[in-house]
Amino acid sequence: MRIDTLTSYNSQMQGRERREWFRQHAPQHLKNCATFVSKGLMLRDGSTSRSSLVLGAGACTEVPLSDIGRSSEEVVLADLDLNSMQRGRDELLAASLRKRVRFVQCDLTGGVSSNLTRLLRREDWKALAAQGSQAFFDAAASCLEQCPVPDPPEIYTLRPGDFGLVVSSIVLTQLFSYPLLDILDRAQQAAPDLLLDQERHRRYQDAAQSFRVRIINAHLHHIRALLDLGGVAVLLTDIRGFAFDVYGTDHDATHRRTIPLVPRVLPDLIRDVFDVTEESQWEWLTDLPDKERPGRGYEIAGYILQPK
Repeated sequence: MRIDTLTSYNSQMQGRERREWFRQHAPQHLKNCATFVSKGLMLRDGSTSRSSLVLGAGACTEVPLSDIGRSSEEVVLADLDLNSMQRGRDELLAASLRKRVRFVQCDLTGGVSSNLTRLLRREDWKALAAQGSQAFFDAAASCLEQCPVPDPPEIYTLRPGDFGLVVSSIVLTQLFSYPLLDILDRAQQAAPDLLLDQERHRRYQDAAQSFRVRIINAHLHHIRALLDLGGVAVLLTDIRGFAFDVYGTDHDATHRRTIPLVPRVLPDLIRDVFDVTEESQWEWLTDLPDKERPGRGYEIAGYILQPK
């Protein structure tokens, strides 16, 4: 499962050195993330829980863990990658802050990748590939349509109503992209030539989009369930990716290719569950171009949310 590669990916993309790179090449991104979290902390009702939760915390490369710790009696970091969370906590200079941090190692979807893998293993993908792309992607669509998505996911030790602040830290698209990549890995192994056909297969595209929406709704419902009365949520998510060839042209639409990452209905899905107190969008540069590959970046959306 692709989700099993998360720890290896995070070791390269998170932590102190990566944060220093962002300070040089994407300082506004770090500033915006910190600003949204600070505003979320300030907007908590005075009577709400002083426990805070960061979903998809990793090493807290972009989320200001020290600020959250100083404003909270407890900070819970939830992620599949325990090593990264430990590195994030260990960066805190004050022992008193480190003692406030607790880890919850978990799949934030409640096991969707495992659910989908069980369905995928029932199919003979090489035999389906031999029948052609229609049969192959019909079977893939069927697996997505049948895949259970806990809504909201139930994660041990993350109890409903426990938190005055919940931060979803640029994790939303990972929740559906990893299981979707598991399907494309099956195509790559069984018949690489079929990969190009996925875009033309309407049922598969519809099933994949419905799957994304189900995952997003489950995540939003989970955030709402975890909030105490008077609590505030901060949602930080990538919404589009982009690639560019020449450094300095990352903001030039004629020199870059944009890749949509979330369904267009995302703002409506959010407003079905929450009142939006504040929202903003900005760009985040993650890699510079070199001779072998283009530069990369993301368009980020930030929301401060309160339950309806």
